[in-house]
Amino acid sequence: MMAATPNVLRAVASAGPETIPPSERVTIGHIGVGGRGTDLLRQCLPLAEGQSVAVCDPFESRRDAAAEWIDNYYAKERIRGAYKGCDKYKDFRELLAREDIDGVVVATPDHWHVPIAIAAVRAGKDVYVEKPLGLSVREGQALREVVNRYGAVFQYGTQQRSERRFRFACELVRNGRIGELKTVDVWSPEGASGGSTEEIPVPGGFDYDLWLGPAPWTPYTEHRCAARGSYWVYDNSLGFIAGWAVHPLDIAQWGMDADETGPVEVEGRGTIPTDGLYDTIASWDVFCRYANGVVMRSMSSDISAPAIDKYRPPKEHGTTFFGTEGWISVDRGGVYANPPSLLQSEIRPEEIHLYESDDHRGNFLDCIKSRSQTICPVEAAIRVDTISQLCDMTIRLNRKIRWDPENERIVDDPDAERMLSRPMRSPWTL
Repeated sequence: MMAATPNVLRAVASAGPETIPPSERVTIGHIGVGGRGTDLLRQCLPLAEGQSVAVCDPFESRRDAAAEWIDNYYAKERIRGAYKGCDKYKDFRELLAREDIDGVVVATPDHWHVPIAIAAVRAGKDVYVEKPLGLSVREGQALREVVNRYGAVFQYGTQQRSERRFRFACELVRNGRIGELKTVDVWSPEGASGGSTEEIPVPGGFDYDLWLGPAPWTPYTEHRCAARGSYWVYDNSLGFIAGWAVHPLDIAQWGMDADETGPVEVEGRGTIPTDGLYDTIASWDVFCRYANGVVMRSMSSDISAPAIDKYRPPKEHGTTFFGTEGWISVDRGGVYANPPSLLQSEIRPEEIHLYESDDHRGNFLDCIKSRSQTICPVEAAIRVDTISQLCDMTIRLNRKIRWDPENERIVDDPDAERMLSRPMRSPWTL
């Protein structure tokens, strides 16, 4: 049967933003303009359908640099009076109060993703949310409820779905080219240990208390708010088992047609640093069993597994599907297969064709205008995020976790059940 979700094809105006009048563009605010946030901002600027009009960050230097970049990009339009300049905010609530902003890109540290996204939707904005989704399963569920209740457009930052090679690999699997699917391997970069625990003065021009927000108060240190430091502090993130593993996990879910479900059992091992600031899982090897018998293995790229290493392309993260008649592997370098002839296979008109997007940010803007569902909607985001949460639980509790994906609950494990949510520092709430 054909895929139920319609394709959304972008009309890219190669001549630049001048091809679409400012009054017809989607206005965008950028919340969080550090490393990843700046990357997204620069990827959004060439899209003719949108116009970036505001930035927000508790680091003054970051918001100043981002606003300057935007103003320079739109310099010609500013001279003509078609663009009035980029506004800068320290507090995201001030940006969200603007009625002229249609959507926001949330690229903050992980612990802020869901609270800000919920506030944005309640303020009438559509949201592009960087991965991972949140710090707990309950956070994701709260976001889904708000997105659905307000009818907001939601795009998850798993941009591989908007790359042809990943779509093609998943279509091959979904259309039975490797026979019956049996197992899936995903791998991604390991985390880190270390990080300074010595308290130092908060630098000028930085609102550290706002940066912490709902996270527990802790002394400021050299690495806590650094480019990758916050990725590996459990108060602020689950680490790369979520923030990077989500990419190959998302493709696994897409290829398995599992966007509305998840595993029923999760069991594995991992290492958690005990010295230094970083305390997220640094290395992991976890097996997830689905109700249909398929087993997905999620591992950090430092795990040596001779039986599967020959199927792992050289990139540091990717997804391999194993079936009864062959295998398909995909990463950001290409698509690989056994037998190799699978790569010459064509997806016939009557077969399953997955949602097609050629630009993840552009797909978000298109869907804001059409009010259509994006290529990675909130349900898919929650389901893949839950896998990372369950992987974290099984390692920290050192036992198998049983999960009921239909009702989204832990089965017979009160300790794991308590890990489905986290407290938030007052006055912040969902």
